[in-house]
Amino acid sequence: MTTASADPRVDDDAAPAHRYTAALAGDLERRWQERWTAEGTFEAPNPVGALAGPVDDRPKRFVMDMFPYPSGSGIHVGHPLGYIATDVFARYSRMTGYNVLHTLGFDAFGLPAEQYAVQTGQHPRVTTEGNIATMRVQLGRLGLGHDARRSISTIDPDYYRWTQWIFLQVHASWYDREAGRARPIAELEAAYASGERPTPDGRAWSELTGDERAELLDQERLAYRSNAPVNWCPGLGTVLANEEVTADGRSERGNFPVFKRNLRQWMMRITAYADRLVDDLDRLDWPEPVKLMQRNWIGRSNGAHVDFSLSASASSVRVFTTRPDTLFGATYVVLAPEHELVDTITAAAWPEGVDERWTGGAATPAEAVEAYRARAAAKSEEERTADSREKTGVFTGAYAVNPLSGKEIPVFIADYVLAGYGTGAIMAVPAEDQRDWDFAQAFGLPVVRTVQPPEGFADDSAYTGDGATINSGFLDGLGRTEAKAAAIARLEELGAGSGTTTYKLRDWLFSRQRYWGEPFPVVYDEDGRVVPLPESMLPVTLPEVSDYSPRTFDPDDAQSDPEAPLGRNPEWVEVTLDLGDGPKKYRRDTNTMPNWAGSCWYHLRYIDPVDEQRLVEPENERYWMGPRAEGATGGVDLYVGGVEHAVLHLLYSRFWHKVLHDLGYVSSSEPYHKLFNQGYIQAYAYTDARGVYVPAAEVEEADGGWTWQGEPVQREYGKMGKSLKNSVTPDEMAAEYGADTLRLYEMSMGPLEVSRPWETRAVVGSFRFLQRLWRNVVSEETGELVVGDVEPDTELLRVLHRTIEGVRADFEALRFNTAVAKLIELNNAVTKRGGTPPRSVVEPLVLLLAPLAPHVAEELWSRLGHAGSLAHEPFPVADPALLAEETVVCVVQVAGKVRDRLDVAPDIGEDALRELALASEGVRRSLGERGIRTVIVRAPKLVNIVPA
Repeated sequence: MTTASADPRVDDDAAPAHRYTAALAGDLERRWQERWTAEGTFEAPNPVGALAGPVDDRPKRFVMDMFPYPSGSGIHVGHPLGYIATDVFARYSRMTGYNVLHTLGFDAFGLPAEQYAVQTGQHPRVTTEGNIATMRVQLGRLGLGHDARRSISTIDPDYYRWTQWIFLQVHASWYDREAGRARPIAELEAAYASGERPTPDGRAWSELTGDERAELLDQERLAYRSNAPVNWCPGLGTVLANEEVTADGRSERGNFPVFKRNLRQWMMRITAYADRLVDDLDRLDWPEPVKLMQRNWIGRSNGAHVDFSLSASASSVRVFTTRPDTLFGATYVVLAPEHELVDTITAAAWPEGVDERWTGGAATPAEAVEAYRARAAAKSEEERTADSREKTGVFTGAYAVNPLSGKEIPVFIADYVLAGYGTGAIMAVPAEDQRDWDFAQAFGLPVVRTVQPPEGFADDSAYTGDGATINSGFLDGLGRTEAKAAAIARLEELGAGSGTTTYKLRDWLFSRQRYWGEPFPVVYDEDGRVVPLPESMLPVTLPEVSDYSPRTFDPDDAQSDPEAPLGRNPEWVEVTLDLGDGPKKYRRDTNTMPNWAGSCWYHLRYIDPVDEQRLVEPENERYWMGPRAEGATGGVDLYVGGVEHAVLHLLYSRFWHKVLHDLGYVSSSEPYHKLFNQGYIQAYAYTDARGVYVPAAEVEEADGGWTWQGEPVQREYGKMGKSLKNSVTPDEMAAEYGADTLRLYEMSMGPLEVSRPWETRAVVGSFRFLQRLWRNVVSEETGELVVGDVEPDTELLRVLHRTIEGVRADFEALRFNTAVAKLIELNNAVTKRGGTPPRSVVEPLVLLLAPLAPHVAEELWSRLGHAGSLAHEPFPVADPALLAEETVVCVVQVAGKVRDRLDVAPDIGEDALRELALASEGVRRSLGERGIRTVIVRAPKLVNIVPA
């Protein structure tokens, strides 16, 4: 066979005419992609509807990627890692008999296109659609087997019509805690009207005014408007989600100050689902770290609410604690500086003899509190809650009463307590909490241990472990569990508290003061009441506006109010509509939905992308996502994406899906049954003496270092991107090697879940493997088939069937790197055999390779004489008889020491193995004249002879 040239990609005059080169790869890849499109190779039939087709009795697999945002800079080789992986799995699944739904859409609303529109005046739709077209071409060149009929974009009005429809269903629902599910708000209204459910103040429903009824129902709706604390950024003129605010309390974009403000916003009552969102994680096949992140984000804690009455007031301070058993050790109370009680409880003057450390150097408590609040407002939450920082605070001048000990204890404000967590107040138990200990030491506050530390414990820090309860009156001697129960019982008896469960999770802020998002499908009447639009008026499309940016303010103007871009089109905002009771004037909402909205439910639209009558046809949803066993959740069979979406996207999507499930629109109770987080492809970047990044592709290695244009540079390792000048595009790699080589290389770089470095020079290894495989099928000189109908020897057959078994297992487990290694080993075995490659080995090898390198596999399959695509050919099945090893090694021991090793048949019997071992030269030599007490046989791998 002809050897490869120094550069295997090159087509030169000396190279054989039929060598597998980059040019040949590009040609056959284009041809097969065109054929797949023309023949609808990857079109998955639905049971019913416009996309209906024969589904037979085939099992189904719904394979999904977290869909991309269409960036204007296109993609680099790191982006398609997950897309190639799901394509390999989907192709393998088709070949093993599954009806596979695999497609890809675009999460196209978002801030980057809007910012580009602000800078250029070009409509975000124009920019975004251009970016989508570019990405379609780039991804299409990789040969991804997507059902193109099902691709969607969140900016298409036909798509976001249903996003708005879902919003209306959520708005028209409430959570029935007794039933444990969402129900239509009309059922709640009927229960109030019939008297089945009493109103909070006991009045009959008929006695309430229209506003009172609306307010009562709004208090229960899953989508509601509220004066909520939000992240207001005057410098950007918009409210920001938590993830858009840095640890320093500034905007991620622009680095502007961000302030907490109470603004009227749309909210989603995700907290109603907190328990189900936690509990149902146990039913999902997700990575444990992701489950843990969701559990921590929801932050469910079991404990007690405790009410501390205030000595000089009729008010009380409510705290939540997970350790009511330590209540006798609570020696002070701390409120968040923003707590609503601070203004009312702050004393007029300092008590006599107050410790100067408590006053902050101020003449009065009011002055101390005001000054401290100003300092706290300038700090981020991360700064305030850092365990390592010095504890600060001031005394309010007020005292509270410990409900169990009866002792008066001082009330402080301190910035390590946050208003948004728990009740915004804590009972401080310095002996059992290190932050409280540090605060107590700084302010000279008493420490009372209520848990017995182990012997030898140094008395210089808090003890957070278990032990008997001490210094706690009626709780003394009890363990933690018993003491918690007894403390809660006493609190409830005294009317000073109760057992309860709290959550860190807060309702989802659903308003954005931006242009490029889904408009809300509601209007407001002359009294400001929300009026949902009828389904017939959907979609509410975005109007043209004169300026796409929200109004910005002085970055430090915390009291400014948002003015969204949609407000600049008064003809759109102020409308006259007939909503069933004659034409009336209404005002539209000038906010838009967050970009999470469209990505919450796209899995459902993939199922029925052309259904104009419903979100998804129930029978199709049951087929693709319905539970297949009692107690199963149903959902997408495999969902692949980055771990950066472990909390917010997945949590929001689960919430919307559960609402739709409760209302009967979907049969599955979870959107994604199996989740897999792929790693990242990273790359080396290089900086010159100025610290400026230089083009990585132009850097040369020399004398153990690196140079660029003859000058030494420093190497660092990190993300691939334009700013680091280390991007490599899939277009470049496909042009230089072919798409199949890129696919094969990315799948062989390491375990899919692990991040790995990109090394362009290593890509050639995958290319050479494909060339070697090509030469085992096609003559490089003549282009004729070199495969023959010859019988392979037994050893080659065994290698083949071990490879089939191993590759099947690897594909099922997404271990693509080890699958590639096995295929290389099999191809090497064919090469080393010499002579005519056997068709009975080569054809299974091509089929095994097909999911990884589909274009070259299709071409070889065709040249092997097959007329149709191999996309639906049966995947090879191993012969069990050929999986068994011919021999195994049996270790023979005398008195526990190895004296010989025997090659024996795997199914050898104990008697036969005993005789072979006793006849062994090593055994006879070791025993000498000694007799044998016993022979222990563990066929086929061990014989132990015990001398007399």
